[in-house]
Amino acid sequence: MKLSFPHPIIILLTFIFIAGFSTYFIQSGSFERVLDKATGREVVVPGSFMEIEDVNVGLFDILLSIPAGIIARADVVVLILLLGGAFFVIEKTGALQVGIESLIYQFRNRPYWLFYLLGFICSICGGVFYMSEEFIGLIPIFVLLARKTHYDLRAILSIGVGSAIIGAAFSPFNPFGSMLAMKIAQVDPSVEVVYRMIFFVLAVATWITFHARFGKLKVADGSSVEIKKVAVSMEHRIILGLTLTGICLMVWGVAVQGWDYNQMGVMFFVIGFFCGLIGGLGLNGTARTFSAGFSEMIFAGVIIGLAQAIFLILDQGKAIDPIIYALLQPLETLPNQVASVGLFIAQALIHIPVPSTSGQAVLTMPLVTPLTDLLGMSREIAVLTYQYSATLMDMMTPTNGTILAILAAANIKFNNWIAYIWKSWLLIMGIGLLSVIIALFSIS
Repeated sequence: MKLSFPHPIIILLTFIFIAGFSTYFIQSGSFERVLDKATGREVVVPGSFMEIEDVNVGLFDILLSIPAGIIARADVVVLILLLGGAFFVIEKTGALQVGIESLIYQFRNRPYWLFYLLGFICSICGGVFYMSEEFIGLIPIFVLLARKTHYDLRAILSIGVGSAIIGAAFSPFNPFGSMLAMKIAQVDPSVEVVYRMIFFVLAVATWITFHARFGKLKVADGSSVEIKKVAVSMEHRIILGLTLTGICLMVWGVAVQGWDYNQMGVMFFVIGFFCGLIGGLGLNGTARTFSAGFSEMIFAGVIIGLAQAIFLILDQGKAIDPIIYALLQPLETLPNQVASVGLFIAQALIHIPVPSTSGQAVLTMPLVTPLTDLLGMSREIAVLTYQYSATLMDMMTPTNGTILAILAAANIKFNNWIAYIWKSWLLIMGIGLLSVIIALFSIS
């Protein structure tokens, strides 16, 4: 019997059971926590780790974590359904196809500029409010763009989704990453902004160039594809205008007004219905198309819930704090250069059981900050080693439900994604580590 790579659900179920069984081998422990008035979050107290009565998660509790994880991420699941359903309707009107064909025609003599435009826009969205789950609803756009430009869909996803992750990793203004970490570490956000932005531009430009260069599919017969001008009807122009307005409102709402998933979801639900009516689908046709879109997105929502279950199990077994303590405590005796690399690697590994970047900042920054003080390093090193490595891990770790949901929506297997992405990912990780090493000698 031919073996095949496991289905995403099998991958996550495997991690769920590994997390549960690991609680029998990891001695439960906990840090003391206090409320940080600057961030409004509970943070750990350095030096307060202690072993507690061992908590083992039983089989029944492991199984219960599956619905509990889905319930815990219900807000994200609802957003995925509403956003995905809306874009399914927009796609069925034909507006997306003619819009992308028209855009490709405009950039027909300089196709790389189209990818740089897409990549930098996504990197800004990632850097400002870490756009992530919202990409699941945009998968039809990436699929059409890949088909029309004859690029590997994995390359287009890399330029879009990957650029957003890199933007979040290198941005000085990511409220869920760098800004939160700087608040906890008591680092002035206005300091070293230019330094951070230099590496932001370098990382994003390098990433886009790599995938624009190597992501092109090879046409078997070597024939060229003629790019023709397409006529965009008034109905399609209105639909595309509404869609673009919705995306801009989403960015503004999240970045300026503090919108949550419910506000984003209902906005696109309304826009989707209007687009269906304008596109001639009718009331019943629009409703049926929404329903079909919901069915396409349910799997992506379940994936995110299963990923959350892994964290819930480790948290229930009081295993997260011992893992963090075990990774960070040995670094206290290392030379600065080795310790900074160790911090970089440790933060990357911590992101596997703690796939939330903001959650990881709250857990690790109160511990890493006094460690850098002890070693005589700038607190900027504490922030940089966290924000680069932890956020970039979002592209690779299977415990990140969002990336698995995006791949599932695009019908891409996780192993095929890793096989395509690993070289460029290591390149960007190298740029992040280079930034840390330079900062170690240049920032006091």
